[in-house]
Amino acid sequence: MDIGIPLKELGEYDINPLREAILNQPEEAWLSNARRQDEYEVHQYTHSIVMVFTDGEGWPSIEVTRESGWELLAEQAVPLMHQILNDHYPSGGTIIRAMAARLEPGGYIIPHTDKHPSFHHGHRIHIPIRTNPKVRFMISGRPYQFEIGKVYEINNQEKHSVMNKGNESRINFIFDYIPPSKIDRN
Repeated sequence: MDIGIPLKELGEYDINPLREAILNQPEEAWLSNARRQDEYEVHQYTHSIVMVFTDGEGWPSIEVTRESGWELLAEQAVPLMHQILNDHYPSGGTIIRAMAARLEPGGYIIPHTDKHPSFHHGHRIHIPIRTNPKVRFMISGRPYQFEIGKVYEINNQEKHSVMNKGNESRINFIFDYIPPSKIDRN
């Protein structure tokens, strides 16, 4: 969603339960769902643990499915997502995507804007789980360093990219929230 600025800091949250759950997942959990990597070239250097997902087909009447990551992360992720939503967004909407996304050392996400209509209507929220000083999240040509313990909304309608020149992976928990005014109730 075009939020009028490149990045909005939503504040500090206790992410420790979610962080521990994500960091304790076995490698198989990261490799079991390659949908994002297969369908979106910009994510070729990432791995994901996907909780809920939609490809957006049939927008605005879309199907959101629970994926394998639901059983692994929902207990810790759902209360945190709801707390963030209650603090910052109108109630009654729906989460259409939620996942832990890992960008490998030396990996990058090329500059892009999120094109699907669901990205024009939804808030894209990032919760940093693991980062390093050599990760750069660029939005509109400006670098941002995300801090663990803080939550951010990015303007995904601005050109954005990520580089990880560090020696360890960067992990963010990402979710997309569609406010009630943008949901097709038919």
